[in-house]
Amino acid sequence: MFVESLAFAMGVPQGGGSGSPTEMFVQFVPLLLMVAVFWFLLIRPQKKRQQEHKNMLAGLRRGDTVVTTGGLIGRIVDIDGDLVTLDLGETKVRVGRGFISGLFDAKVQHALKEKKGKAEPKESKASKKAEKAEADSEAPEERKEEKE
Repeated sequence: MFVESLAFAMGVPQGGGSGSPTEMFVQFVPLLLMVAVFWFLLIRPQKKRQQEHKNMLAGLRRGDTVVTTGGLIGRIVDIDGDLVTLDLGETKVRVGRGFISGLFDAKVQHALKEKKGKAEPKESKASKKAEKAEADSEAPEERKEEKE
């Protein structure tokens, strides 16, 4: 019943009911373009990230410093199949290999902290005006002292 009403609602195509193959192809072009865009913008980059993560997990060794999905940073002490023992400083934790989100490079993190520390914060217009006003108010007093 539903299929018959749906077919009736679609109506008869123009041209007597039979569409040429080129017309059908032209109707599918937008759909094919959407699939291509999704492939290149969403699916392909995600597969690439998954493959990189899989390779990283396969290359884990004792002594590597890693970050877990929960945010714990630790050094690998032991690897037993899919279980990894991490030394967190005062404690040791066993986590599944899949819960390791990436390697932790302390040198890179230290460089980022230094870079942030060197960056000077931008001053607001109000603070610049206040400094200028202070400089202007001090200037007449200094002039008086110089004259005396």
